[in-house]
Amino acid sequence: MSKRKLPAAQIAARPGMRTEIMPSALDRWNADVHAAAEKDEENTISVLDVIGADWFGEGVTAKRISAALRAIGKQDVVVNVNSPGGDYFEGLAIYNMLREHPAKVTVKVLGIAASAASIIAMAGDEIQIARAGFLMIHNTWVIAMGDRHQLRDVADWLEPFDQAAADIYAARTGMKDTEIAKMLDRETWIGGSDAVDKGFADSLLDSDEVSTKAKNSAEPRPVAAAHKIDALLARAGVARSERRELVNALKGGMPGAASTGMQDAAVITEVESLLSTIRSI
Repeated sequence: MSKRKLPAAQIAARPGMRTEIMPSALDRWNADVHAAAEKDEENTISVLDVIGADWFGEGVTAKRISAALRAIGKQDVVVNVNSPGGDYFEGLAIYNMLREHPAKVTVKVLGIAASAASIIAMAGDEIQIARAGFLMIHNTWVIAMGDRHQLRDVADWLEPFDQAAADIYAARTGMKDTEIAKMLDRETWIGGSDAVDKGFADSLLDSDEVSTKAKNSAEPRPVAAAHKIDALLARAGVARSERRELVNALKGGMPGAASTGMQDAAVITEVESLLSTIRSI
């Protein structure tokens, strides 16, 4: 379908409020999944990280996508996606930019397009997904603290954003927004073939278009582990500024530049143990 039939997303983020990455998405995200072609074509945009800037200077931002689209100009563009999601409001802004691009937008879901990344994926004239790929949709997810009045206010404030997501998915698939809303309520993972059947994607990618071979293997980034640690600390009520200091300290304390998956897992286990101890005090 033409992306021009998709609704524009209204963005009105509350100051100081930021959506968070779902732990389930981080658990299933393989950051090494990327396009098999190594030539980095001029008209290709990569969405292969969390959505929104983090304190490591990484992440996919609306500013970066805007700059890439300006450089491409009024030409067709391919958007490769493998992301666990992140800042929902950044995702809506990127969705709007792709929706408004004057030429054809082809989205390729190489691994997962979860949460905010699934909204971005909907902005293509054509959506292709790996057979082993997944879309994940859910209600807007935040970590909030306060009394019952403050929490009720946050819940009411989030409701229109859930409806905006339902409207976008419904426009893409042709499903009723009430049916979509039920899928959002229960956090729904949609596999490649099922995504095509339900209208979330148009076709399956050829298997040779996707690679899981790590890039820059000499200097791997512990991105997923760092964000998992941050999510754990947030759930324990640790303030964002403190979380930043703790995660940076853990990264700085890791011996050597190279972090392995085993090492990442060990650090996460250590933090989980620490949080368990804190809760029992």
